[in-house]
Amino acid sequence: MVRGTAGQRELWVEEPAKRRRMPDPVRTAAVRAVLIIALTLIQAMVALLATLADSWLAFPMVLSSVASTVVATWGALDVWVTRQVWNQRHGVVSVPASTARRLRRERRKARRAARRAPESIRRPGAAGQLTHT
Repeated sequence: MVRGTAGQRELWVEEPAKRRRMPDPVRTAAVRAVLIIALTLIQAMVALLATLADSWLAFPMVLSSVASTVVATWGALDVWVTRQVWNQRHGVVSVPASTARRLRRERRKARRAARRAPESIRRPGAAGQLTHT
């Protein structure tokens, strides 16, 4: 029995996770990719052993191993693409660089200053027009 008394130690101590849990579609794709890659590795090993044993099964196993390698590559790419799509659709918080933030702040100040300029500088109706008076 596990008791939290002073005399006995607990079997384990739960700690908060260091990384957030992967979203469900990404985790599903990752599990699928791991299973496909594991089966491909087993198949490649069987093909190698069948080739070394000079078995009739060697040629079909080598062909299917090549096909499985293509499928395993697709599975790994599927994880990457699913992750990118998830991030794009569900909004990964991106923090702009301090330079971009500073430039935006300066542009905002310039726009505010232009709006607050005295009326003697800005003539109504003369926006964008060149006059010879």
